[in-house]
Amino acid sequence: MSRYKEFLFPVIVFALAALILPLVLSAYYMHIAILVLVWAYLATSWNILGGYAGQHSLGHGLYMGVGAYASTYLAITYGLSPWIGLIIGAILAAGLGWFVGFATFRYGLKGAYFALVTIALTEAAVYVVSNWKAMGGAAGLEVTYLGNKPWMMQFDGKLGYFLIILVMTLAAVLITQWLNGRRFGYRLVAVRENEEAAEAMGVNTLGTKINATVLSAAMTAVGGSFFAQYFTYVGPRTVFGETVSVQILLFAIIGGLGTVWGPLVGAIILVPTAEFARAELGTTFQGAHLLLYGAVLVLTMLFMPNGIVGLARDVRRKLARGPGDEPSAPLAEGGGP
Repeated sequence: MSRYKEFLFPVIVFALAALILPLVLSAYYMHIAILVLVWAYLATSWNILGGYAGQHSLGHGLYMGVGAYASTYLAITYGLSPWIGLIIGAILAAGLGWFVGFATFRYGLKGAYFALVTIALTEAAVYVVSNWKAMGGAAGLEVTYLGNKPWMMQFDGKLGYFLIILVMTLAAVLITQWLNGRRFGYRLVAVRENEEAAEAMGVNTLGTKINATVLSAAMTAVGGSFFAQYFTYVGPRTVFGETVSVQILLFAIIGGLGTVWGPLVGAIILVPTAEFARAELGTTFQGAHLLLYGAVLVLTMLFMPNGIVGLARDVRRKLARGPGDEPSAPLAEGGGP
């Protein structure tokens, strides 16, 4: 119980600090704050499969796109509230995640082979949606603005969207922390560290990886639904594209794979930097933010292989041991902050 009380303190502090932002930030900076939370949420969702279970999917845009298109199509065609549409999208993505997990893990695909399959599936989704007239084809779907209607997830300003994605991100962080203290979370880490040893110890590795895919896919789809309602537009490349899929995992890698706060820390540092680079250099240097992503990723891999949170955790442990103490056995990455 004390462990959870210790964890809840930074969650509460972060929530209170975030709630101050609407009082001091302009609309432009509120937009950046929303982007930080959107990417933090998506990266946290990916982190369950990619960080804790060690299955590095490069195709999470597939699940994001399912959520975005499902809620948008239902809202446009049937006037269904996106709050209901995101649940339907999450269910569809969970089913798709189960199928992808079973089809890949059942036949032993892992590592680079699994990553390549996920990329291929995402690209296939781009092609299918681009030629699907009901989904708007290559032009995509545009959400009609109806005014300040919270039931339709539409607001006059940024505050409503900010509060929604703040709650979503905090919920994702709490879910991740909850996994740390549960048997399922330990199984995920065991699969990541040594799948053969985990199976020898009686862990159902196939079921564990499929369940991780289902949970990660459903959470990512919810983020896709919010993404569509916030930007009021979805297109095949904006949600299904490989660029989106790679961006999702970058924040987790830079912040710290298999850690609770890593994706959020990565998004807080990288998103504003990339947005400012895009704003300042976008007219003269197209793709400046992508070059920045690549440079930060290379530097992280060279000097912080465990990410920013991993580095901070290692420094904290070293200071706690003291210069004369013997180093203790390393803890699993998934048990970090």
